[in-house]
Amino acid sequence: MPTSPPASDVASPFATSELPSAGALVLFGISGDLAKKMLLPALYQLTKAGKLTVPVVGVARCDWDDDTLRKQAREDLVDAGVEIDEDVFARFASLLSIVTGDFDDPATFDKLKEATAGRGFLTHYLAVPPSLFTVVAAALAKAGLNDNARLVVEKPFGHDLASAKQLEASLTGYFKPDNLLRVDHFLGNTAVESLMVARFANMLLAPVWHRDYVDNVQISLVEDFDVADRGSFYDAVGCLRDVVENHMMQVLAYFAMDPPNNSTSGSQAMEKWRVLNATRPMEPADTVRGQYTGYQDVQGVTPGSTTDTYFATRLFVDNWRWAGVPFYMRSGKALALTATEVVVQLKKPPMDLFAGFDTEGTPPDLVRFRLDYDTGIRADLMVRRPKDGGPPVSVPMGVDYAQVMGRQELPYENILYGAIIGDPTCFAFYPTILECWRVAEPMLDYPHPPLPYEPGSWGPAAADDLPGLVDGWHNPGRLLFDGNPVGSPTPAD
Repeated sequence: MPTSPPASDVASPFATSELPSAGALVLFGISGDLAKKMLLPALYQLTKAGKLTVPVVGVARCDWDDDTLRKQAREDLVDAGVEIDEDVFARFASLLSIVTGDFDDPATFDKLKEATAGRGFLTHYLAVPPSLFTVVAAALAKAGLNDNARLVVEKPFGHDLASAKQLEASLTGYFKPDNLLRVDHFLGNTAVESLMVARFANMLLAPVWHRDYVDNVQISLVEDFDVADRGSFYDAVGCLRDVVENHMMQVLAYFAMDPPNNSTSGSQAMEKWRVLNATRPMEPADTVRGQYTGYQDVQGVTPGSTTDTYFATRLFVDNWRWAGVPFYMRSGKALALTATEVVVQLKKPPMDLFAGFDTEGTPPDLVRFRLDYDTGIRADLMVRRPKDGGPPVSVPMGVDYAQVMGRQELPYENILYGAIIGDPTCFAFYPTILECWRVAEPMLDYPHPPLPYEPGSWGPAAADDLPGLVDGWHNPGRLLFDGNPVGSPTPAD
């Protein structure tokens, strides 16, 4: 039976949605890749929407001044494909300033203290390597910049269960637990949050989200690109640690959680923890690890590396709602295409009245949730082909979010806005982080070599034979509706 998280874990930002709003955002690592590709474009969009009104004080090891930062920010926006509105950029640039120096030099934090004087409550956002988390936190505390402030850290939160606990203990030695936020950018994805909304706001779907109706659930996070020039980083992490243990487990929690008692972030977080706490640890017999051909030739990869670039597994959630329903998860680099999708395969009718038309019987109904790019919901349902004697065919019906609702916020827009105003909804609940590590622990640093697979494929063939995967993987198409109009009889690839 699930046990309650320790009392010290419950006393967290997720126990309440009322956290103080910040008078300034301090962005450590403002000259780094994450800031260039994600954070600065998101901050510009927040400015455009009228949501960013506080100063953004960057901290970096570089020789920039404020003008250099603003010029670089413009270049970063252009590189990110942002169409710049000059009036918006002028407002955005006016909010930017920078403090330079080493993160282990007290003088850097003295300058930061002077730059943020009179700004009240501060949000310190650490877009820096995990090895610097405690270094920066300790320096902030020594400078007295921790008492009236919160600390926001990027993933990964540790590299296993023990290190996650150790990191939490270290950071909460400098910042109050209520003032520590942990980023998993998937939680800032509007389409991921829509999993919960679709389930609990639509009585059409709510009754079938149950073992009586669901045959299996498939969660795919697949990418058609390889590790490129990130060999050194990726070889120390691998697919399981990079995206499965965190992003995909959080998606599973959104999909499988029970309804929260209310709409507060604390109530939602407790339901996510509850479903992850009921999830069995990964089993080697239910798991396939792969490595694409050519990975060993990437600069920075250790010779003979056994790092997984592909990971597929079967999980079970042992609670009343999901007992016996397999959850299949897979992710990988250098695969057939790029997509993130949750596919719900519903059980077939108790009698197949149309078996005579197809020796394999009527295909199952599918509900697809597309979580990136062309986000939306698609149901593949059976209808009669408009020909006498023709067999039933599967047709897609659904909603393309962009067509219906227009532009959706970037994940980091929601994360940064939440970090500034004190909304913890888009951040990972510490007890759920521990449960994710617990579930993944049997497969961390697995000693056996991964299976080879060819780039452009769907991964090792052995993944098609995971236990219980009778109807196989329901591969995503390049687009949710494959470029065909809604109602086209062409199913997903």
